[in-house]
Amino acid sequence: MIAVQSTPAGWQRGIVYSLVMSAIFATIDASAKLLGQDTPIVQVVWGRYLFHFLFLAAFVFGRTGFKRLTQTRRLGLQLARSTLLVGSTASFWLALVYLPLAQAITIGFASPLILTALSVPLLGERVGPYRWSAVVVGLVGVAIVVRPGVGEMHWAVALPLVTAVLYAVYQIATRVLSQTDDPMATLFYTGLGGLLVSSAAVPFFWQPLTLEQWLAFAWLGLLGGIGHTLLIKAFTLAPASLLAPFAYTSLIWATLLGFFVFGEIPDLWTVVGACVIIASGVFIVWREHRLRAAAAQPESA
Repeated sequence: MIAVQSTPAGWQRGIVYSLVMSAIFATIDASAKLLGQDTPIVQVVWGRYLFHFLFLAAFVFGRTGFKRLTQTRRLGLQLARSTLLVGSTASFWLALVYLPLAQAITIGFASPLILTALSVPLLGERVGPYRWSAVVVGLVGVAIVVRPGVGEMHWAVALPLVTAVLYAVYQIATRVLSQTDDPMATLFYTGLGGLLVSSAAVPFFWQPLTLEQWLAFAWLGLLGGIGHTLLIKAFTLAPASLLAPFAYTSLIWATLLGFFVFGEIPDLWTVVGACVIIASGVFIVWREHRLRAAAAQPESA
């Protein structure tokens, strides 16, 4: 498991890393949206994983022993986890071809709510009435954004929900692996598995690429490598419960990028739904932190 430095200075650095990481991931999504306008999404995903893995191999993995990188007690789960991330990325980037950036990211924020719900059957965790209520309220927020039955609903609104489910299961797999495998090994298999899975699919969607597209793929891989490195560093410096709410700042960046790059302005329903979803997610994080910090005596969540 990742050891956390329990110092205020470390926490502050962890928060800064988390904020920068959120901006980077929003930039990756905006870049993928641009690329997806004239490049098959599967090919974009492949390019992202190719250069992501090359970046990690050049700047991260070289400092780590080969045995430490490849040693895992659960190879099947590592590969399944990588496949879940590839599916999550592909479904979300396909959604971005059709949906405004901020709307897609807002719907994708349902992932922590789904994670809470799935932690009961998949991890055996206990979720009490407070957190179940927050999950329900958060899903109401998703419904506010999607507005099923109100006007004409684009089919692509289902894709960020697929992303949210896949990413929630991916996070559960990450939790399980954190009990047995080195974080660097998990990072290695994330990149390798993503590259292998996307490489198996990309021949069916391949089209000739320009130099500009290759450079854009390299840009995605570079940002992805930096973002995931910052993610590891942030969680090394500060508790997950402290960092989790800062992930929602990506919505601010998504709104700004959507406006300046694509001319998109979120409608009132998206803003209202985002507030409901974020409030529910922050409440769940706060409640989990409070339960962990409580004395040995269990209480209703």
